[in-house]
Amino acid sequence: MYEKIKKWYRQGLWKDLQVRQAVEKGLLTEAEYREITGGVYHAAE
Repeated sequence: MYEKIKKWYRQGLWKDLQVRQAVEKGLLTEAEYREITGGVYHAAE
């Protein structure tokens, strides 16, 4: 799933919020979030 989400993010089909939600659902790790977005993962409040 990581490769697909990474591709979708780079294509502009997914935004930071969607990638964060993928982490919350257990589809990605926090490290993978950083690799894809270049940002630090912060859980939703």
